[in-house]
Amino acid sequence: MAEDSALHAKADPVRAATRGRCPRCGEGRLFKGFLSLEQRCAHCGLDYDFADAGDGPAVFVILIIGFIVCGLALWLEVTVSPPLWVHFILWVPLTLILCLPLLRILKGTMIGLQYRNRAAEGRLDEPGEEGR
Repeated sequence: MAEDSALHAKADPVRAATRGRCPRCGEGRLFKGFLSLEQRCAHCGLDYDFADAGDGPAVFVILIIGFIVCGLALWLEVTVSPPLWVHFILWVPLTLILCLPLLRILKGTMIGLQYRNRAAEGRLDEPGEEGR
């Protein structure tokens, strides 16, 4: 049993999940596809049912990459005034190149934070359970 807890204590949950690894052991794969999760860790057996990043990663990606791309597009428009097709050729691929990897990284980060902080769905107290 001490060997099992030593295995789980060595991994930083956020760093491991950000790299696409199990937040408990840091060894097993977190993702089975680009963004879909495995059922459980093949190395330590952690069930990934707790993991629900929701729309959080997408919101952060939109805010971060949107700020960068819009700022660069505005700067280019003001300084060079290129035709519209140049904007499409530059900003659509750049947006995809920046968004896709960042989306996976942020989803892993949020799952790692959920694991580390033992985050769960919010529950309302039943009447009469306020003091428990």
